[in-house]
Amino acid sequence: MRSFFTGLLCATVLAAPALAQTLTIGVRGGPDSIDPHFTATGTHAEALKHVFDTLVWSGDGLELQPRLAESWKVINDNTWEFKLRRGVKFHDGSDFTAQDVKFSIERVPVVSGPNPTTIYVRRVKDVKIIDTHTLLVITDGAAPTLPNDFIRLFIVSAKAAAGLTKDTANEAFNSGKAAIGTGPYKYVSWQPKGDLVLARNDSYWGPKEPWARHVRKEIPNDASRVAQLKAGQLDLITRVPATDLATLQRDPKIAVQTIDTVYVFNLEMDLRDKAPTVTAKDGSALAKNPLQDLRVREAIDLAIDRKALAEVAMEGLGKPASQLVTPSIFGYNKNLGERKYDPAAARKLLADAGYPNGFKLQLSFTADRLPGDRQVGTSIAQMLAAVGIDAQPNAQPAAVFFPARTRGDYSVSMSGWGTLTGEAHYTLSSLAHSNDKDKKMGAFNVLNYKNPVMDKLLQDAAIEMDIAKRRKYLEDANALLEKDRQRLPIVAVGSAWAMQKGKFTIKPRVDEDTLAMNIKPGK
Repeated sequence: MRSFFTGLLCATVLAAPALAQTLTIGVRGGPDSIDPHFTATGTHAEALKHVFDTLVWSGDGLELQPRLAESWKVINDNTWEFKLRRGVKFHDGSDFTAQDVKFSIERVPVVSGPNPTTIYVRRVKDVKIIDTHTLLVITDGAAPTLPNDFIRLFIVSAKAAAGLTKDTANEAFNSGKAAIGTGPYKYVSWQPKGDLVLARNDSYWGPKEPWARHVRKEIPNDASRVAQLKAGQLDLITRVPATDLATLQRDPKIAVQTIDTVYVFNLEMDLRDKAPTVTAKDGSALAKNPLQDLRVREAIDLAIDRKALAEVAMEGLGKPASQLVTPSIFGYNKNLGERKYDPAAARKLLADAGYPNGFKLQLSFTADRLPGDRQVGTSIAQMLAAVGIDAQPNAQPAAVFFPARTRGDYSVSMSGWGTLTGEAHYTLSSLAHSNDKDKKMGAFNVLNYKNPVMDKLLQDAAIEMDIAKRRKYLEDANALLEKDRQRLPIVAVGSAWAMQKGKFTIKPRVDEDTLAMNIKPGK
């Protein structure tokens, strides 16, 4: 009997740390709310994937996988059938049903905030419930990429979120009252720009998580994040700054992993008649917006040395980009070559356009979202200055940058965009189609880029079920975007993670999402 109790005590002591283990990571950016439908920002979705499941899951390589939907199929040109997973419980113990999916789809346009999540449900015309675990999604025409869009369709509890409006939703979710999901972790607490604390959902329908508690500390300052890792205060950090990569790789207590991501820094230019942050060099108003002239936009393109940005500004943690999507994305045009760097040709084009002495502009960019964003933005400003354009760098926190950009406050800005669905239409229809609420495209095209040929290509691609034809539409759209040069791809973003050596293993994702579900205790 004494041996039995001694063995039981030892087993309990040995098991306790594993069951009670906390995973603490330092992230560069966190959620902007606990409402998953509030914004489409990647760091927002990354955090809330722990609490709320999506209908369709995006795998580590962006392949589509079943999640709350076990299967889906096309019924006819404008109807998809989704079969839902049975036996799934919300965190409050209530059953997950088709009603929750219908409710979640219908609430997105009502509560979506500064970076609208409406792009994920824009093709949905109606939702019909067949039974508790079967529903039909009626679209506004053939919608071949609907399952791709649904990787960001977070399912909330219809009961917990009932009656919430755009004005009341954030408060209800942030307090925890409405933060009821079906995900592998339950919401505990959140401090804006601080800690998000989660607890393991022991009733989760999927694989059981090893972490009893998961803490995500938002630390936008790169040096602070690295210092806290080295001091042992963090288990793992995301988006290791390139300047610290080599040092951390030599540290015997630290392990580093890197990956090429689907994010591309791109620079957009104002085509409105009046560009609010473009002036003559003395600050006076110009007779017209110089960015409307293709020669000026081409000059800006030629002034940018992408290889130097990738190798120097990003210290090797990036690659020159010639398109808004990376080579692994469906619709990438293999026939388009590298963008040229030719400052002499840039100066000549500016002179030909009537600006031999250049002009002045403000170049805005994020400073805390993706690796190297501040350094790349600052370096581009210097490159433009070398051809006569006085570019004033304006680095902003992402929380400030995106609402201002959506309002049209910036005439020239740079930010990162990731083709998270694996198909170029997601990116091009959001950024390159004219801003058309009726067509539900161009939601992020706020600077008046309009090309009827581009619109037709993207509208045709949106309804084309033939894979080869759809690919050709998207390849042609990428070629046209290069010709018009309103939005310039700059560099593809690489990313790195650093962690306490031997304590963890991580499976990196090409969308940069750092999920507790992909991090396991070391053996």
